[in-house]
Amino acid sequence: MATQRISILGPEQGAPARKAAGSLRLPPTMNNDVFLNALLEMPTTQQTRRSPLKWLSAMGFHIVIVAALIIVPLYTTGTIHLNEYHEIPVVAPPPPLAPPPAPAGGTVAPHITHPKAKLNYMLQQLTAPTAIPKTVSAGSDNVGEAAPDFGGVEGGVPGGVIGGQIGGVLGGTGTSAPTPPPAPRPVQKIVRVGSHIKPPRQTYSADPVYPPLARETHIWGTVVVDAVIDEHGNVVQARVVSGHPLLMDAALKAVLLWKYEPTTLNGQPVSVELQVQVQFKLNS
Repeated sequence: MATQRISILGPEQGAPARKAAGSLRLPPTMNNDVFLNALLEMPTTQQTRRSPLKWLSAMGFHIVIVAALIIVPLYTTGTIHLNEYHEIPVVAPPPPLAPPPAPAGGTVAPHITHPKAKLNYMLQQLTAPTAIPKTVSAGSDNVGEAAPDFGGVEGGVPGGVIGGQIGGVLGGTGTSAPTPPPAPRPVQKIVRVGSHIKPPRQTYSADPVYPPLARETHIWGTVVVDAVIDEHGNVVQARVVSGHPLLMDAALKAVLLWKYEPTTLNGQPVSVELQVQVQFKLNS
């Protein structure tokens, strides 16, 4: 790098300083330090000419680095061996368990094998006639001799029938017809007690249990209940028609315990429906 020497003289040096070669006289209005710094930082012509070369060198260096980062991994890729993925271990299944040993001293039941039926189809050999008759009677059919027997079984039992089951019992009657289901029980008709049916006579009456809450609140009265009595005289159904809600449950429980004589209609016992009343009274 070329340097240029610059001499700066102050005003106190006078005329001898002005005669020196290569000297520069500063204007009196400018600061010496500011001017000196500007001259020292001024780039030379040689430096300006070398700046593009350095810029191109730096750019080329960066291009080479980037290209190396892209190309080098392409040549360093590992090799994949496909044979390693074809070997799959196979585990053989365990051997079958041995059958349990027979109990000591026990008798083994004999294994009975039933003979398999073999159908013996005796097909008649067909032969061509030597002479063809001129006339054939209407009632004659040249179908050969007796028809073959398709029902016989080799090794069969005498007295067997066609279509018998293999392994069946000799002299068996086959599968019996299923027993028909019993006839449904006729629905008993409930007869309402009225002008034609007299109310049955009560044989047992259970007193109702007075509810404690109704007793404390001084509730009393009558509960009307519709009761259904079966042909044996038992109360099988009961429902409240009217009455106080606190007394209904106790009235139903009492009516279901009552008993009556069976009611008959035309000599047959029937179920009847009648209306009963359950009284609830407070003790004085």
